[in-house]
Amino acid sequence: MADFPLDPPQSKMLLASVDRGCSDEIITIIAMIQTGNIFYRPREKQAQADQKRAKFFQPEGDHLTLLAVYEAWKANNFSGRWCFENFVQSRSLKRAEDVRKQLLSIMDKYKLDIVSAGKNFTKIRKAITAGFFFHAAPKDPQEGYRTLVENQPVFIHPSSALFQRQPSWVIYNELVTTSKE
Repeated sequence: MADFPLDPPQSKMLLASVDRGCSDEIITIIAMIQTGNIFYRPREKQAQADQKRAKFFQPEGDHLTLLAVYEAWKANNFSGRWCFENFVQSRSLKRAEDVRKQLLSIMDKYKLDIVSAGKNFTKIRKAITAGFFFHAAPKDPQEGYRTLVENQPVFIHPSSALFQRQPSWVIYNELVTTSKE
């Protein structure tokens, strides 16, 4: 874990993904998390930007939404024009691609398998949970969620793919949430 330039939960998530057969997707998700916010919302086109962003939302959460954005960019030949049309920051995606290459290199160095889970999101969600297990929060009957470790209230950000869903459990970090149902 120490050889990866990642926070411990992300390193754990990556190593767990090898065992779960979804390392290709987890590498992409980690790379996308590293870039920060990938969407932009110009003041004069907020409604249009929100509509484009919503098309990427995955019911499983923000981690898989990030994967969907990357996969769509890849399917469009890493196009800058595609980024512009979808209100996605091309510089952030290029940085994610650089991080992804770096992680692939480290995986190769240690002979860790790069395997795709395809559309098996359960494998991917289990790998995410393995890394962020201490960031689990069940729904609070009063409002929001309560962290398991410190019993602190947490809330889903309005820009999250999960904001309208309000699942019974979430796995969270500063940037994204994934449902755990």
